Amino acid sequence: MRDFTGSRRIFGGGLILLSCDFCQTLPIIPRSTPTVELHACLKSSVLWRHLQKLTLKTNMRVQQQPNASAGNFAKQLMDIGNGRVEIDESTQCITLPANFCKNTESIDELVKSFPKHSQNYKNHQWLSKRTILAAKNIDVNTINFTIQHGILSE
Repeated sequence: MRDFTGSRRIFGGGLILLSCDFCQTLPIIPRSTPTVELHACLKSSVLWRHLQKLTLKTNMRVQQQPNASAGNFAKQLMDIGNGRVEIDESTQCITLPANFCKNTESIDELVKSFPKHSQNYKNHQWLSKRTILAAKNIDVNTINFTIQHGILSE
């Protein structure tokens, strides 16, 4: 921005609006360590002290939902993301609440838990009410391939 505006001020004197969820925005740096990734974050930047942080107080997606379970789910996500869920000392894992999600043993079992996806894959309303959580992109790709293969073979 300095080059663009010709100003020596931070961000060229312009107002910059950044919007993100810092729980979800760790940079991905190939062949790096967690320490390197943390140092690459905006919060580690010399610019961080010049930012004014504004916090949203109302989850608008939850406000638009007709049932109370959406609010409960949002609270559970925030508790997990903010580290307010007890960690099992022996496994260093958390236990998800029973109503949080459905665990499956295989990708085929997971795909079967979403019946009629081959009829509804073009229905944005139907799709927007379904979520598959996976920790790694390779798992997401495998699940997507399995679902797409099932649609194409029908």
